[in-house]
Order: sequence, then structure tokens, then C-alpha cells
Amino acid sequence: MDRDSEGRRILLVRHGESTANVAAAQAERAGLEVIDVGARDADVELSPLGAQQAATVADAVSEKLGADWVNASRVWSSPYRRARETCRIALGGVGGFAVDERLRDRELGIIDALTTRGVDVRLPQEAARRRWLGKFYYRPPGGESWADVALRVRSFLRDAAVGPEPLVVFTHDAVVSLFVYVLLGLDEEQLARFLAERVVSNASVTSFVADVSGRWSLESFADASHIVEAGVPATEHAGTDPDGA
Repeated sequence: MDRDSEGRRILLVRHGESTANVAAAQAERAGLEVIDVGARDADVELSPLGAQQAATVADAVSEKLGADWVNASRVWSSPYRRARETCRIALGGVGGFAVDERLRDRELGIIDALTTRGVDVRLPQEAARRRWLGKFYYRPPGGESWADVALRVRSFLRDAAVGPEPLVVFTHDAVVSLFVYVLLGLDEEQLARFLAERVVSNASVTSFVADVSGRWSLESFADASHIVEAGVPATEHAGTDPDGA
């Protein structure tokens, strides 16, 4: 398809595998209560594999937007280190990017660095409240609900999704999921059904395109084919969120 005939586009890139992704997976497998992250969420780095995954992103974005995407797009990143590292690697030292705190990962407050078992054992009242309220509306003390993150996404889109240039956004799995919720106009149940059989894998690319009326449609979700084609292992870590975000 002639790209000049297409509507506006938004590409969302989840960061590559992080050291916290690895630690969370190990803790869950071992049945531990606490994830040994070793850093603030904002400071978590890419793992060596995550850096390899990030290096495959440029080809995936070029396939969607053309070889000159770095200069022809507006590139944004979460302020968190793992997202910024992924963005810098994908850009290959060419071109800059803007950072927006509204693209940061969901804040977990009191349940930060706890596994699912850790929440059940150490905070049974919170575990019960989370089951009652559901994944979308549960807000841990000191943290955010998915609905809170959706509000951030709406605010970002009001400011950033103007003009004909594509947006390329480097962010986190929960944020990618809530872009889907906002851009497609889903409700809580529809989003739950959508995500029940889908995972936002590391360094995957999710693509939206708008028609002439401004209505967004999902072109691809969490496409990780570029990672596989490069011979790099793909990973589907759910992050360090007991809710799977």
C-alpha cells in the first residue's frame, strides 16, 4: 500500500526483556513472596537478551513506516530506563526522542516487588480487594489502577496525536494494553477478553492506523516476528506486576 494514502499511524514498542522481568519469572517459579529486583522500577535495566531484542526493532518499524522512519516520525519514550535503552538502541544513535512521564509503567504502590503469592500471604486483605474489584479498577495503596493508566494514555494522546507524522512510542506492556482500550473504544470486559489470549511480548510492535474520519483500527498486536527472524529468543514476561501488567 502507498504510505502516502494511509491515515495517521501509531506504533507502540514494548521494552526488551529487563533484569526485573528475569527476576520476577524466577521468583514466581520458585514460589517466593518477594522479587529481588535490586533497583527502583524507574532504574531497571535491559538484560543482555533484552538489548539483543531491542536491536531488532528498527527493522520492524522500517517495515511499517519506511527506512527513514527515524526522521519522518515523532518518537517518544517512557522515562523508565528499560524503555529509554530500548529506544536508543532502536534509533541506532541517529535522531532524538522525547520523554513523557505519562508513558511510564503502572505504579504498584504497596504490592511493588511482590509475587502473586507474596500479595496473598503478606497482604491478604489487598488480595481479597483485588479479586473483588477486578484487574481494571483495583488500585493498590500508593499505586495505580489500570483505569488510572488509561487516563494517562488519553492525556498523552490529546497532546501528541496531532499532525500527519507517525508516532513511535517506547513503553510498557500495561500501557500498550491501555492504548488498545482507549484507541479502539473498548470497555472493561472487552479488554479482558482481548487480553485473555494475547501477551505483549518484549520488544514487540503494536500498530494502529486511523482512517480519514479519525477512527483508529488495530493493524497488528504485539508482533514479535522481527525478533524470531533475527534469530533472537522472544520472551513473554508479564513484568513484575502480580496483576500481569
